Amino acid sequence: MWKKGFIFSILLLFTGVAPALGQTEPVPVNPLEVPVEDNTYIPKIDRPLTPIERRRLREYLEKQDKQAQELYNTGKEAEAFGIWYEEIKLSRYLGAVAEVQTLGKVGEKAWNKDKTSQVKTIIERMENIQKKAEVNQETNAELLSTLGIAYEQVRSIDNALVIYDKLLANAKIDGNQASQETYLSKIGELHLMRFDYAKAGPIYEDLLGRAKTRSDSLKSGIYLQRLAEIYRESSQPANAVRIKEELVENYLKNQQIQSIPELKIAIGSDYQALKDPNKAGQSFQEAYALAWSIQQLGTAAEALDKLAELYKSYQQIDYALQIYQELLKVQQLGYNYYGLMNTYDKIGQIYLEKNNLPLAMDSFQKGWELSKAIRYNEEYFQTRMAQVNQAMNPPEPEPQPTP
Repeated sequence: MWKKGFIFSILLLFTGVAPALGQTEPVPVNPLEVPVEDNTYIPKIDRPLTPIERRRLREYLEKQDKQAQELYNTGKEAEAFGIWYEEIKLSRYLGAVAEVQTLGKVGEKAWNKDKTSQVKTIIERMENIQKKAEVNQETNAELLSTLGIAYEQVRSIDNALVIYDKLLANAKIDGNQASQETYLSKIGELHLMRFDYAKAGPIYEDLLGRAKTRSDSLKSGIYLQRLAEIYRESSQPANAVRIKEELVENYLKNQQIQSIPELKIAIGSDYQALKDPNKAGQSFQEAYALAWSIQQLGTAAEALDKLAELYKSYQQIDYALQIYQELLKVQQLGYNYYGLMNTYDKIGQIYLEKNNLPLAMDSFQKGWELSKAIRYNEEYFQTRMAQVNQAMNPPEPEPQPTP
């Protein structure tokens, strides 16, 4: 025994630390559980603050927050969060709502700096406040709303959804239509944040129905745009067409004509996905006509290009060629040299299919001249011209020896 004690004493003498036999790493201290240091703004005994004390504490916390923000902005994040953690603990004396507001604010700062452990600590504190309020039956609308916002700030989507579902249920019990729409919008946005289109779709369909009922064309337009995005991203062309056609009507009603041509192109693409070339072609033509009338040359060119590609995909080459010739005029008016170069290339390919080599060569040559002007893809056109030239001037067969 004396040997073991002697060795322990020697180690302690030279290192100042006894060997940590069988010990585990110390658990990190939760900064939100460290007791508040003596502070002149809080009472030394457990009692509610007077109105004057509450005002003085708020003013003090505002100054502390400003100091922390300055440190945060200059890269002194550890010092900034030290002050913010103290602010969170002091805000408890102002009530649960004030503390949750501070937790959300600080949590967002931590999330923006990828401070995962700090965000986790803050979320746990908010969850504890929520559980305590539920046990004590103190979950009023103000606290729930504040928790919902704070959970959003720290990107705790599941927790935020739970809160907004409760608020929505309460609003339905009260028959408060405005609040119902507010919370439905929150829930829809949260589903979109996680790209959960299957759950977001029905929410925005509900919101659209409510907006239509009260003839709110502005909100209807917003919800239609959301639904168009949802059905596009979730590859539901049938629903996408339905919503986009409604959106066109909404734009017409609100005289937002400039937004319609691009939407018509999108509708045409949806009809293509639905294997309905007639309606696809009609949509592209309508997009072109409207875009041309309001001098949206880029959109007009896009509509014609889509229409020509549609004809090509159904082997209607002559129609496609006519559309490309019209497209050249639009691109020339818009000084779209890159577009002109590509269109001449496509025309050249069509003439090759038709075995019209002189016109194919002419088209590729015009494309090459444009490629030189913009210094792009010159080698491609040179190769194309060489291939056509070889086809136009095949080498003469070598003479066969006479027997």
